[in-house]
Amino acid sequence: MLAIHSDVLDLLRLIRESGNPPLEALPPEQSRRLYLAGRRSLQPPPDQVSLVRDLHAPSQDGPVPLRLYRGMGTADDAVLPCLLYLHGGGWVVGSVESHDGVCRQLANLTAGCVISVEYRLAPEHPFPAAVEDAAAALTYVVAQAESLMIDPARIAVGGDSAGGNLAAVLALMGRDGVVPRTVFQALLYPAVDLTMTSDGYRRVTEGMPLTAATMRYFVSHYVPHHPERLDWRASPLRTTSLAGAPPALVLTCGHDPLCEEGRLYAKRLEDEGVPVTALHLSDQTHGILTMGKIIRATASTLTFMAHALCDAWTAL
Repeated sequence: MLAIHSDVLDLLRLIRESGNPPLEALPPEQSRRLYLAGRRSLQPPPDQVSLVRDLHAPSQDGPVPLRLYRGMGTADDAVLPCLLYLHGGGWVVGSVESHDGVCRQLANLTAGCVISVEYRLAPEHPFPAAVEDAAAALTYVVAQAESLMIDPARIAVGGDSAGGNLAAVLALMGRDGVVPRTVFQALLYPAVDLTMTSDGYRRVTEGMPLTAATMRYFVSHYVPHHPERLDWRASPLRTTSLAGAPPALVLTCGHDPLCEEGRLYAKRLEDEGVPVTALHLSDQTHGILTMGKIIRATASTLTFMAHALCDAWTAL
């Protein structure tokens, strides 16, 4: 049995004491409210940054809301590298608000720009709506780089969980010329195979913030038509080739149903010639980046990610 960190045990105790039902027991609207309330209680106070600005990227389905952050201490006239960030939440819950603290920390740690994407959620907007919004956001950011004071040659994509899925898809779309190419992908406990057949789904079945049942709830809302789960834009692990994708950071946690598929994705990237840093935290659980008030490893993990981003940006 995998060791479990004492901070995770404290987290699980808090979850039990809250008396809240699991997300999969609730309709999506209630799940969203519960998720947002939980994230606020688990995160430290948000960092101050030098600038926060709300934007909208045009798309064929209407404007996609974005939120731009510039790190504390960056000059107003400085052209900064940029991370386009896709929030987690199973494509059903989560928002720019739920991940505001994470984006602020990353902007400060990198002394760069972070742009967070408010993509459409399922079940109201099933696959591929989130992919389309993410693609529209990246296209807009590159097109408006000069006015946004960012360097179009130093744009990375990243995200956690469902956001990691979308970031991986954007990285492949950029490789193929469908959207602008990015220079790095930060995939944080990503969902990369929506067929949900890895060993993690048999191993992580109860007690954790994310279980096999929670993932089935999310995927059934996001991709209700089973054949579409084989589409590489839903399951990037199922793409025929990862060769030529941008360098990657892949974070996985042991107590997570997504662990095995994330590690396999990192292995495939490596085997197919893509530079990859695989960071595996065997005693941690899914969602730790938005649990920094309880999980001490959150701060060091975000710092590690920031260093990986800065290395990618300065290597150009």
